[in-house]
Amino acid sequence: MRFLASVRTLCAQGLLAGAAGLLAAQGAWAQEPIRVGAFLSVTGPAAFLGDPELKTLELYVERLNAEGGVLGRKLQLVAYDDAGDAEKARTFAKRLLEQDKVDLIVGGSTTGTTMAVVPMVEQAGVPFVSLAGAVGIVEPAKKWVFKTPHTDRMACEKIFVDLQSRKISKVALISGSGGFDKSMRGECLKVAPKYGIEFVADETYGATDTDMTAQLTKIKSSGAQAVLNAGFGQGPAIVTRNYRQVGLTLPLYQSHGVASKEYIKLSGPAADGVRLPAAALLVADQLPAGDAQKPVVVGYGKAFADKYKADVSTFGGHAYDGLMLAVNAVKAAGSTDKAKVRDALEATKGYVGTGGVVNMSASDHMGLDLSAFRMLEVRNGNWALVN
Repeated sequence: MRFLASVRTLCAQGLLAGAAGLLAAQGAWAQEPIRVGAFLSVTGPAAFLGDPELKTLELYVERLNAEGGVLGRKLQLVAYDDAGDAEKARTFAKRLLEQDKVDLIVGGSTTGTTMAVVPMVEQAGVPFVSLAGAVGIVEPAKKWVFKTPHTDRMACEKIFVDLQSRKISKVALISGSGGFDKSMRGECLKVAPKYGIEFVADETYGATDTDMTAQLTKIKSSGAQAVLNAGFGQGPAIVTRNYRQVGLTLPLYQSHGVASKEYIKLSGPAADGVRLPAAALLVADQLPAGDAQKPVVVGYGKAFADKYKADVSTFGGHAYDGLMLAVNAVKAAGSTDKAKVRDALEATKGYVGTGGVVNMSASDHMGLDLSAFRMLEVRNGNWALVN
């Protein structure tokens, strides 16, 4: 009897302890959620960026909440689709800041939408992690603005290093008219002399152009040894198809702005042989076992594919890094105090993400160096590591 009584007492104590723990957990869960704002180009011409970004944020907010949230608080994602329109981005950013009262923002699929919002977040004093590519987003460094993708300048430099290895110095440049395209064109022209690269042609195309054969025909007679297309969206796929149609056989380079399977699908067989700098995520299975990024990119790739039955893209990876950097900063700050979170973001060191190893500082709000880029080539409709 004494044994049974003891068992009952222990069971009662266990139930009380469990109830107390449950009440404590419920109390923590009842706190205000950590509001993560996002404005993304989920539809429109930049949907290939925004769609995987939104899916990634939704996937990992759900996962983090299932694991207990952050600092015992639930994450709440408040996301809007700006369709790639800068004016819509401004409207949604204003709503996120003034009505939704978000604690931080992870978003801005394009350079244009990001730059439209920068003055607002700077004035509001809210940490903002952009998912866009232009170097001007973080140079010069802005107090509240950070970014995850490699910059357009880095893309130029990675391509130029590869051109040097192929003993190529005369290059034709073709670029689109968007914010990223113009920025990358300018950065390539700026850093080319450092690598002994001479541009022998400089052609452009419009956002709605569906045929670039005229520009490529000029390039064909320019004396170029290779061609570099600074752009993103459908334009580079049209350039790639037209490139083969006019009989060009020179090496063709694209930017990391087309680092998704969608580019290969849109370009078809014409993409074979095209090279571009991109994140390790696209070749996760080809990385050596000791690569620090391999566990991260393999894990993200599997989680995304399992959830959405779709190919990963570097753009979804940028959103993963943006969210994780923000979450880590909240944890390091021990609160959602915006100034403390901002300081923690700036102090990020050794974060291993899909884009590389991030080491930020007061003057560097991206924290990636050239080693974060891998040079890839399209082979038989898939990505392959060049080296």
